Amino acid sequence: MKLLEEIKSSDLIENRAQLLTRLSQLDVEENSDLPSFVESLTTLWEDFTCLDVSLCLLNKAILPVASKYLALDRPDCSHYFLAFAIKVSQWCAKHLNMSVMSMEESQEEEHSNIFFQLLLDYLRFSASSFTAIGKTCFMTDDASAVTVHKFVSEQLNLTKELIMNAKKVESFSSEIFKAVQVVIDSTVRLCKEYSQTVNREVSEMKTSGHVGKARMEEGNAVGNLVSMITLGVKSLSELGMLAARDGGNLVAILNTSWKGVITLLQLDKQTLVSKVDVGEIILKLISLIKDSLRFAAEAWSCSVKENISATEARRVFLPVKFYLINAVKVVALFPSQASMVSKDIALCILMISAFKVSLSQQTHGKSASEVMTDLLEKTTVDLLGALLNAAELTQEFRLTLLDSLFVDEFSNQICKKQSHDSHTKTSLVDILSLSVESATSARDLLLARVVLFQSVMRYSFELDKDAKLAITTKLQWLLDILADKEVYSSVLSSQLPMADGSGKIVIWESMYSALLLSLKTLMIILSSTPAWEELETFLLQNLLHPHFLCWQIVMELWCFWVRHATDDLVVDMINQLCTFIMSMPSSETPLCPDSVLRRTTKSICFLLTHSPKSLTVQVYKHISTESRSDHAPDVYLALLLDGFPLNFLPDRIKNDAKRQIFADFFNFIEKFDEKPSNSSRYTLLGAPVFTVSACLRILKMSISEIDAKTLNFVVALIQKYRNSKDETTKERYSEILSETLSIISRSEQLYTCQEMDNVITELQKLFNSETNHHHNHLRKSKPNLALFLSGLSKYEMSETKKCPKSIAVWELYHMLLRKRHWALVHHAVTAFGYFCARTSCNQLWRFVPEDAALAFDIASGKEAKTERFMSELKMFLEKEQALLSITPSEEELELLSKEGTEVKATVQKLLEGRSQRSMEVEKRPNKKRKLPEGICRGMELLQNGVKRINEGLNELRSDENESEEFQKSLSNQFSCLEDLVSHLLSLTAASD
Repeated sequence: MKLLEEIKSSDLIENRAQLLTRLSQLDVEENSDLPSFVESLTTLWEDFTCLDVSLCLLNKAILPVASKYLALDRPDCSHYFLAFAIKVSQWCAKHLNMSVMSMEESQEEEHSNIFFQLLLDYLRFSASSFTAIGKTCFMTDDASAVTVHKFVSEQLNLTKELIMNAKKVESFSSEIFKAVQVVIDSTVRLCKEYSQTVNREVSEMKTSGHVGKARMEEGNAVGNLVSMITLGVKSLSELGMLAARDGGNLVAILNTSWKGVITLLQLDKQTLVSKVDVGEIILKLISLIKDSLRFAAEAWSCSVKENISATEARRVFLPVKFYLINAVKVVALFPSQASMVSKDIALCILMISAFKVSLSQQTHGKSASEVMTDLLEKTTVDLLGALLNAAELTQEFRLTLLDSLFVDEFSNQICKKQSHDSHTKTSLVDILSLSVESATSARDLLLARVVLFQSVMRYSFELDKDAKLAITTKLQWLLDILADKEVYSSVLSSQLPMADGSGKIVIWESMYSALLLSLKTLMIILSSTPAWEELETFLLQNLLHPHFLCWQIVMELWCFWVRHATDDLVVDMINQLCTFIMSMPSSETPLCPDSVLRRTTKSICFLLTHSPKSLTVQVYKHISTESRSDHAPDVYLALLLDGFPLNFLPDRIKNDAKRQIFADFFNFIEKFDEKPSNSSRYTLLGAPVFTVSACLRILKMSISEIDAKTLNFVVALIQKYRNSKDETTKERYSEILSETLSIISRSEQLYTCQEMDNVITELQKLFNSETNHHHNHLRKSKPNLALFLSGLSKYEMSETKKCPKSIAVWELYHMLLRKRHWALVHHAVTAFGYFCARTSCNQLWRFVPEDAALAFDIASGKEAKTERFMSELKMFLEKEQALLSITPSEEELELLSKEGTEVKATVQKLLEGRSQRSMEVEKRPNKKRKLPEGICRGMELLQNGVKRINEGLNELRSDENESEEFQKSLSNQFSCLEDLVSHLLSLTAASD
């Protein structure tokens, strides 16, 4: 080629550039010595950075010529073009750095523009080179493979330099970014094409019987391919990091880079395991997640007063979701390698949960927390699930991983650290900076751990059976953490954004409700897995949990189980619980709320209250009728004290139970002054009193049968209390007195009895004498004393200072209203308010002492004033009244209106359907049909039966031994039967 020789022989750069331009315009000579021609172009390219624009113009003129001949698609020349591209890319990288440094100089502006145009031309040539070499696999030949590897490496290095300096060349940045994207795509596509070709060729060799050759070829080709894939993974992950830290301007390159990493990792998993540092890739993604969250935390902490918009939140959390999704894919592909950085993964997951909790607790972060829930909650759980579901990992690893998230050893040290750490709150920015080691003991992450566990349970349906079992073992940890005062107070008072059932809408739910819902979801998921036994064990072990919130949660789960279990299972479980309480030693007193007996009966009563009524009947029969144990009455008392649902019993059984309870009570108060005997079925002194009090409380009723004997019993009880020297006995008498006062407060007729004067006087003397006593046994009686005093509105008093009755009542109220304990203040003020609203007394000020608890200044505790008491009383009563009235929100009214419209439409449809059916019936011919013989015969038998029953009732009425109540009940039932039979007879008569 003569023109090429002229170019070589020319010493002037400008002349060379002109000749090259002419060459690019000539037709391609296909028969020319192309390899030699490309080598000449490579030689012509000056490999040192130019000092002026002329050299750039020369090199720029070479590229169109090279591109024209590359298009000939000559596989035998591919490595010559690659050598040319390698030299050009190295030169471009060096020149780029020089151009960026000298861009501020005005005289270099033209030079820089020419260079960047050249650079764009080269990037297009590079993309064409990828396409050309993709048509032929060079992986089987080591020399060619090295050239391809070098070419890819140089292109990716140049791409990296371009991304790092792209901001400095804004005029070309958009075109450069597009070209960079093409290079990344081309790299990934080349690796995919080579992988498919290698696999296909090796498979064909094995099929044709050349196994030995296939193994040799496979060894060479796969080794070269893996080397190139490894290079691609490392370089693209670095590009992804650079693009992520550009502040959102390189979103396209960010997506392309990380998607490319995942695609390359999927090409040859087995071989890449030992070549690629998977842990490093995961750590890079984790660092991007934490950096994004930390940046947002810093920005949002500076603008506390401004609400974070949903748009701004999406801008922050969408990239985080992208990183999470890629991390999930990497972990799922290489779980064994990912397990090496499991602590970092766990910390990242925990940070996301902490971020969500923090936002949800801040007014300005509500919208952001909703967006975060929508975008990140499920994906975060997926990241954990990718490790838990890995078949290659052991159960021991799963448990260790969960321990790092839901720390066992930390829960044991909560109480020790609580007082020290509870006053210092760590900022969200500091939390996001915690290391793996420091995060273990960070109290601020406690609630985040609970919220995370709630999310894991909610989405546990995607876990395999071993992972579900591992999750179930951490349920005890959950209860241990909930016992912490800061955690349970937050669980009860906080709200969380949650995806609704469809997963499309985010709603706000109380944390307690969310936790319960997730636990119930877990129960359903575990019902058909081996982990169910672990869950059953957990429920049984915590049936008597001492912490109120933990017990409440466990009982809710028990009730959920009862509602969905088979009848046989539930009956068997109830029988076992009954057997358990009946087998307890007699030392278990029913009056001690913390005893095992009372804790068990409390759980049983809760269960029965939220279960079918048939279970209540079953327990009642087991305890009161079927059991012959001497311990049964005490168990029965314990059940009543814990609210045994007597209302669930059938009327006949309930009436029998009430009759027995009141008979025992009247028998006890009548024989109270006599010497104790062993005739009582109870082992506890005063048990009938406790039983009646509990019964009245459960049934919310009063009984007219209680008369003045009860008032005389109170006086006798006070005398015995005074005369008793034994402190234990005095304690028991004070408990009996308290329950008796509760009984009287529910019996309004007693307040008009003459014996009430003596009771009030004795009570006033008793409580005044015990005020400064070392063993103040009456302290527990004061709430029921307040109940008793509230009923005095029907008691007649003269309201003079000479009236002993009035003085006694005043002093009793004075004593109660002086008490400063918050619970006693509540009881006393409630009782006094009830009394004031119903009494005919005019001098109410006499009931209030000058030093009443509510009369004191709250801040100083001094300067008691009656006006302050009256003001506080008014506020208290207004609050109590406010609790009874509910003001619906606009949202609730809209929902009610919508539901009402739907119900109205449904009713209208039903009415229209009924009207249509009635019209159809009217149109039918009014034909009488003869009834079948069986029905007629049955009606005759019914008539005869009614006659026989009527005769039997007449005989029963003449029997004086039968109770009148039973006869009355039977007569009522028969009357209903008679009406029903008459109605049936009229129907059959109309049909004849």
